[in-house]
Amino acid sequence: MSLNLNDKKAVVAEVAAKVATAQTIVVAEYRGIQVGHLTQLRAKARDQGVYLRVLKNTLARRAVEGSAFADLASEMTGPLIYSISEDAVAAAKVISDFAKTNDKLVVKAGNYAGKPLDKAAVTALANIPSREVLLAQLLGMMQVPVAGFARGLAALAAKKEAEAA
Repeated sequence: MSLNLNDKKAVVAEVAAKVATAQTIVVAEYRGIQVGHLTQLRAKARDQGVYLRVLKNTLARRAVEGSAFADLASEMTGPLIYSISEDAVAAAKVISDFAKTNDKLVVKAGNYAGKPLDKAAVTALANIPSREVLLAQLLGMMQVPVAGFARGLAALAAKKEAEAA
């Protein structure tokens, strides 16, 4: 069923609002995927905080027009699903992870902070750990010297105590 002009304007406004706050957009071709699989993909995207939508390409082009993602308009051909996220990695991760298990979902292109990404770059972006994991790793690395210093002080205190006894 086609949309009337007001519905199209509403869709463009909704997508443009998501694009305005986004860091990453990933575009994938979904030709031949069963509805049940798309439902699973949407559920995973929702869990990760990713806006996932099948759009008419002309409406998507209008939504990204004038934004940092305007270069992506040249890739908008064919039946596409758009993955948009505020997190730099989430959109790429959701699409790439699903494409690993379903060969009918083909990553076409992406854009991160205004920089165009090809299929390999989207996959590389998806392999970066999430923000929470990176922060946990950083915190762990920061604790290593402090923990070593504390163990050294405890060993020194134990040695002094043994010598005194």
